[in-house]
Amino acid sequence: MITAVYRVPLRTRFRGIDVRDGVLVRGPAGWGEFSPFWDYDVTESRRWWAAAREAAVQGWPDPVRTSVPVNVTVPAVDAARAHAIVTASGCRTAKVKVAEPGQTAADDLARVEAVRDALGPRGAIRVDANAAWDVDTAVARITELDRVGLEYVEQPCATLEELIALRRRIDVRVAADEVVRRAADPLRVDLREACDVVVLKVQPLGGVRAALRVAEAHGLPCVVSSALESSIGIAAGVALAAALPDLPFACGLATVALFTDDVCSRPLLPVDGALPVVRPEPDRIDDVAADPVTEARWGARLAAVTAR
Repeated sequence: MITAVYRVPLRTRFRGIDVRDGVLVRGPAGWGEFSPFWDYDVTESRRWWAAAREAAVQGWPDPVRTSVPVNVTVPAVDAARAHAIVTASGCRTAKVKVAEPGQTAADDLARVEAVRDALGPRGAIRVDANAAWDVDTAVARITELDRVGLEYVEQPCATLEELIALRRRIDVRVAADEVVRRAADPLRVDLREACDVVVLKVQPLGGVRAALRVAEAHGLPCVVSSALESSIGIAAGVALAAALPDLPFACGLATVALFTDDVCSRPLLPVDGALPVVRPEPDRIDDVAADPVTEARWGARLAAVTAR
């Protein structure tokens, strides 16, 4: 398979990083992306490689819809910037990052209130704490943030036991992310009593078909989200969302907007709050090519993941 390494700065620090990089692979079915974050070990990263191989070699299941509704993602920025991001997005749903290290509950509330003002009363707001809170803190923060009306809160606590305890004390839906995608076997995680919604991410779960099996195994409403990929990786997320029998929530797949550039001249960005079900071509690989050090680092990582 043909491979190329990209490296693109982000507009705002997100998930603790300022630059996103990864490997694009091309096979008989088209392009795939391999871009596990650097905190994923070799064993975890093999699922990401399985997703890239599926895209490049096998392709994806037939879609049941031609477009996918998406949310705008709001990083842990100040209230004014949050308002501007939502207003410019054209989306009617917003996912807001909260519990950022170094920020306060007041920062989170101001950001969420600004997003509500930008969306208006009918827009949907979900918040993502990335497992940062203990149960008591989560109860207090979610109760405060729900004053603006929350659709759900994503991974507020780290463990299944904490999620179960939290759900008994709040009325807001809970969505499970890390406890599923970082589990040794995402199919066997016992989500009973722990959540109302399952977040599906193609690369961490091992591909579109693997994610569909996770959705079927748990039998809960699902929302498809990105792993902060280029348009090539986002296309896999769109393929998953397009293949799900039911899609009750807008998906977190509009994250190419967080990049300063993309591997495609026509990046997968939403129009009127939706993404088309297409496979873009990475025609700007040379423009966003990684430096030799980054390229060598990814080469070593790919060799480790694919070693038998």
